[in-house]
Amino acid sequence: MIAKLKGRLDSTGIDHAIIDVGGVGYLVGASSRTLAALGPVGEAVTIHTEMLVAEDSIRLVGFARAEERDWYRLLTHVQGVGSRVALAILSALEPLELHRAIMMGDKAMIARANGVGPKLAQRIVNELKDKIGAAPAGAPGMPGVVALPTGSFAADALSALQNLGFKPAEASGAVAAAEEELGDGASLDALVRLALRKAAK
Repeated sequence: MIAKLKGRLDSTGIDHAIIDVGGVGYLVGASSRTLAALGPVGEAVTIHTEMLVAEDSIRLVGFARAEERDWYRLLTHVQGVGSRVALAILSALEPLELHRAIMMGDKAMIARANGVGPKLAQRIVNELKDKIGAAPAGAPGMPGVVALPTGSFAADALSALQNLGFKPAEASGAVAAAEEELGDGASLDALVRLALRKAAK
């Protein structure tokens, strides 16, 4: 399994890049967002990859950031979302935008991607809403997502805050900040109490 490539950007195409690693050129499919993030040809690059193995081929799909690869994996587990559609979604939306669209049930936002109709967008929302958790607290504008197991304390705390009327984005940020402050092993009660204090500020 090839999980990451570190080398020199040899060339780019509409939907791929060739990464030279020690004289071997790896053809890597990628979203337009990832291709734009790689920088100029000839420069050193690091790209996170997903290896797709079929009966008659082995392909690599690349991502500028690990969280984009994680989203790709989530998306391709949805019925009707193949590699091409997943990359189209990641070309149209940053991971944090995609996270918010799913949490808020905004299928129109997801349907902005090429090849995604209203029905498929609704299916993506329905299937992924319970599989994603709070967006990480970080610098403004820094995209990313933390996939939390359904039933985890963070996911339960997020649900609790939303039931109390907090918006998904507010609840996500508060729970992520509380989880970071309390560390592993915090009880659900402590997590909810601290998240409430942070959300109320």
